[in-house]
This record gives sequence, C-alpha cells and structure tokens, in this order.
Amino acid sequence: MRHTITRRQFLTASGVTAAAACAAGLLSACGSGSSGASSAAGGQDTSSYTILYSSQPSTLNYLTTSSDVEMQVGANCVDTLLEFDNKGALREGLATEWTFDEASLTWTFQLRDENWVDCNGQVVAPVTAQDFVDALRYLLTPAYAAANVGLVTSYIAGAEAYYDYQVNLANAQAGYVADDGTTYTVDDAGAVTVAAPGAEAQVFQPVSFDEVGVKAVDEHTLTYTLTYDFPGFLSLLVYLPYEPAYGPLLEEMGDQFATSAETTYSCGAFYLSEYVPLESWVMTKNPENYDADNVFIQTVSRIYNAEAEVNGPEMIRRGEIDEATIGSDILDSWLADPETKDLVSMDRPNTNYTYFYLFNFMPYRHEFSGQTVEGLDAEYEPDNWAKAINSTNFRRAFLYGINNAVTLAVTAPEGYEGYMLNTVTPPSFCANDDGVDYTQCGDLASFSTFFDEAKAKEYRDAAIEELTAAGVTFPVKVQLPYNPSTNDWDRQCQVLKQQLESVLNDGASFIDIQITQGPSDNYLSSVRRAGKYCFQLCNWGADYSDPETETDPFYQAPGEYGGRYAYLRTAVEDGIVTGETADAIMAYMTAVEQAKAITSDINARYEAFANAEALLISNALVVPMGMSVPAYLATRLNYWEGQYASTGFSNKRLKGIHVLDHYVSMAEYEANRDAR
Repeated sequence: MRHTITRRQFLTASGVTAAAACAAGLLSACGSGSSGASSAAGGQDTSSYTILYSSQPSTLNYLTTSSDVEMQVGANCVDTLLEFDNKGALREGLATEWTFDEASLTWTFQLRDENWVDCNGQVVAPVTAQDFVDALRYLLTPAYAAANVGLVTSYIAGAEAYYDYQVNLANAQAGYVADDGTTYTVDDAGAVTVAAPGAEAQVFQPVSFDEVGVKAVDEHTLTYTLTYDFPGFLSLLVYLPYEPAYGPLLEEMGDQFATSAETTYSCGAFYLSEYVPLESWVMTKNPENYDADNVFIQTVSRIYNAEAEVNGPEMIRRGEIDEATIGSDILDSWLADPETKDLVSMDRPNTNYTYFYLFNFMPYRHEFSGQTVEGLDAEYEPDNWAKAINSTNFRRAFLYGINNAVTLAVTAPEGYEGYMLNTVTPPSFCANDDGVDYTQCGDLASFSTFFDEAKAKEYRDAAIEELTAAGVTFPVKVQLPYNPSTNDWDRQCQVLKQQLESVLNDGASFIDIQITQGPSDNYLSSVRRAGKYCFQLCNWGADYSDPETETDPFYQAPGEYGGRYAYLRTAVEDGIVTGETADAIMAYMTAVEQAKAITSDINARYEAFANAEALLISNALVVPMGMSVPAYLATRLNYWEGQYASTGFSNKRLKGIHVLDHYVSMAEYEANRDAR
C-alpha cells in the first residue's frame, strides 16, 4: 500500500590504533575550515555563520546522544530517510519512495544515490541501505550506552529481545553481580541465566541480530519491520537513532566513533571539517550532497567561550559574531536603547518541549532494577507529604491556584499569553484525519484556563478539613528545587512561591514552599529521578508526531520505573496513594494502554489519548504550565526559512537558511513569520 505523507501523518590501516585516534583526534583539526569569526565582522559576509558555545559536548556521536548541543553534527552532517520542510510537512530525504505493507508491518524505502565524505570533503564511499542496518546494530550494542535505544526497541520487531539478550550476555561475560545479588551466567551454547535471590531463574536464549526487523534488501532498498502498526513511525525516522553511519568506520572505531573530525563521516548538508575541544568546531558545506543547491551557508563555526552569555551580546555590538542570546537580564535595556533595539528578534517557536509541574509521588526510598529512588530528606517531612498528595483536593488547589502568566513573564516579558498551556500536549503538535487539532479532541476540547482564585481556595479549604482528619500538619512543606545552570529558573521559583502562597495562604496557613538549589551537574539524576523534591517544574520533548509520545513521562508498565518522573504507578503499588487518587492513576494507565492499541483509526486513537490526558490533568496528577518560550536573539538568520517539526532535531538544521547582511529586527521577524 502506497502512503501519501502529509503534515499529519580508516585509521588502523594507516598505523593508528583506535585508542591513539581518540587521544589525537580530540585535540586535532581536519580540513581547511576556519573559525570564521572575522569573516562575519560588519555583517557583510553572508557565506559564513559564527556563534559562541559555552557547554563542551562530551561526544559528537549522533547515534548515542540525546543532548541538544551534541545533536548538531547529527542534525546538519547526516541526512535522514525523510525530512520536514519549513511548514512541518514530511518530504523526501535520502529516500525517494516508501511503501507500507500492512500484512507484514513492513516499511520499504528506496534510497537515492548519495556519498559519504570525510573531514576534507573527499568522497569515501556511497551511502547504502547497509549503513542504516549497521548503525542500528551499533545503537543496540549495550557497551555504547545509546541514550535513545528505547526509540528502537519499542518499535522495531525483534530489537527488544536482541538488546535484552545483549545486556544479559554482557553482564555474564563481565561477571557482574547486581546490588540485590542477581547473578548472570552464560553456558557454552550462549544461553544466559539470570538468577535473582528468592526468584525463579530466567534463561535467555541467544538472539541473533538477523532477527531484528531491519534489512538491506540491496544497496538502495531498506526495510523496517515493526512490532505493531505504529502511526508515528515516519516522523520517528527524522531523529538520531534512525540515521545511517558508514559501517566500516563503525567497526574500526567502536566507542571512538565520532570523537573527532577524523572519525566522523558525513552525508548531509555539511561535513565536520574541524573539531578542537574547548576551542571550536567547524562544519563546511558539503558539495557532494544531493541537495547542495539549497544549502546557502558555506561555513558554520562554533567558538568556545565559557562566558558566552555575557560576551556574546558585546560581540554582537561589535559585529564579530552572527548570533547571540539576549538574556532577560539585559533584554529591557537593549529594547530601550536606540542602537540595539532593532538588533533583537526571537528564535522560531518550538512546540517540541512543553513544561508542567509535577508532584512527587515517591517520597520514600524505592529500589528498582538498576535505579534507586532515594526520596525526600527528613527535613521535608515525607510522611506528611505522602498524606497530602493522596488528597485530590490538595493537588487541585495547586492546579487552580497557579497563574502561569506570572511565571512565564519571567522569560517572556512580551507575548507570554501565547505560550501558556492548559494541556501537556501543545496545540499544533498534531491533528487527526479530519484536521482537528489534538488538543481539541475528546475531553481535552473542554479545557480552558485553570487559574481561578476562588476555586483554588475552595479546594484548599476542603483539603484542610480532609487532611486534618488524616493527621497532616500545616503548613505543608513543599520543597521546590531548581537547577542553577538553567537561566531564570531561580527567578521563576521565587515568582511561583510568591504568587501561589499569596493565593493559598490567604486566610489560612496551608503551604510553605521552600526553594532549594540543586546541583548544576547531573541535576535530573540527583533530584527528579531520585525523588528529592515535593513539587517542581519539569519538561518533556516529544520524540515523534503522535500523542503517544506525550505519555512517556507519566505512563509506567507494572513493576517498571517508566520515564522516571513522578512514579505514579509505583506509588499505587507501594500503597503510598490509595482510594480516589489510586483509582485515578490506574484509570490513566488503563486509558493509555487502550489508546496505544488503536492503530488504524487515527480519529479514535487521538480521542482516546486525549481522554487519557484529560484524566491526568483533571485529577491534578500533573499541572500544565506552558510551551518553551523562544529565546530573544540577535541573529543574522531568518529561521522561518529552515526546516520545522514538532519533534526531532529538524529545527537545528541550517539547510535552507540564508545568512543576512544585517541583524533581524522584531518587525522583520514577524514579517518573515507571516510570509513563510
């Protein structure tokens, strides 16, 4: 069946070992690229683009990373089977045709002629279907610790069984013994026995990669066989785990793949020509690319500067770089200054990331397999908090008491109303077969602004009566942490505390919000995933264009830790929440499972997911906040020319974008938006 796609829908040979390549490559440059900083001065040169960066990437390996800064190479130097245009519609990429066989759940892609080039822009070899197969095998190798492996194991037939076997085999070969005493042993036939104390041993028979549903039929024909008819699969292809990589280079370099310009091959709009850690990296236009005529930038230079947030705007004043973020601390002064006000515009809005507040439903220590939740510190009274969150009235007091406009105004002093959300999924993320926006489907269609002081106080008063009888002491301590490395998060916490306490403590001693500073490094592992918070702002970036992706932070399979957000199902399994709250949580889990099972009727699927999300919000298990507010920029790029999608890394691609001979004003930004 033919599908018409719409918006909806190497070194060893030369005497260098892999280890030596890593040591040398991370400190060396390749090709003829230059930093390009001087070429942009004065805004006259429109062939180069220079920007500062302050966060050093730990890897350039696009197959294993999920970090924004580390996606740049994968986004710009490696093409995908499909891509999005600047309006968000799917179109041809490395694939020129694709068909789906419903009976076998198999997608077949026909590839165009394309070449891999090295860091000098020299052709290495043709891109073939086998490069997609080899890349997937690499990603499913546990030793490489790919961050996005779940985007493959969940959808490609045989991938989960193969990966699980490889994990268990690696544990057995390493003689690993888990903290709980679980042992792994392998016999001569390759069968792995996993023995946990007090449980029946499990035996995992060998699984060959040939059983994974990805095949190179010939050099130009690639197939993926799915575990089920997954409606969002095509949009998933425009993301890192499904990018190709040159097989011989992967085999030669192993875990040193893409650690330098020399160990990275490209088949996209640009090739990586230079990489010097803590100094610069340079991407150069790839003349071998099939779509080179639509690449208008010759050189992209990223220059390391630890104080980029401070130095960037000053370098803009001198015309030394092409883009810098104008932070909230200087935004007002720049807009008021005649010399700088017309230098300020914004980034293109990104509906990928959305923000919401979560209650911690796991305030106690809990041991998962491979994951420990530590729970609240004693000073935040975990017993008291556990009783409080079991009250729907308590949580709804927050839902109706938070004025998101106040918090969003911290980062968006103008136009913040456009970024507030009453749902977890943002508008314009996807639409059903009738063109109805997902947020207008099912029970979500009735949602409007929740902020209502009178309602908030009604729920507060009901909660006080209910929780007093349960032995809760007031005010309830509410630990509200933030990451100091995230701009303005501390200010947002201060504003939230003042605003919410002014509503809920008006006439009552209800809550005591205690703001705490978390670590700059490993914040997620140390705070959110460890359960060391009562209430906090969280975000989620969608992985594909289907509402199922928006359930990932909240849904948990029985006994599993899911997305390591609020641990909703575990709170029920551990008896932390009971009664009405437990019923609401389990109703949500069931609703998600039922929605996932609907694959052929998109309208019914979207309505089912919308009803599940409405359950989550109406029971105040999550409190919607807003979309990612675009950064205020001084830039010479018209971002509205670039590729756009509500998922993946399309918005990071520079293909199709021109460098202008001037910085974009807000008026020009709005005109470009309206003309796209």
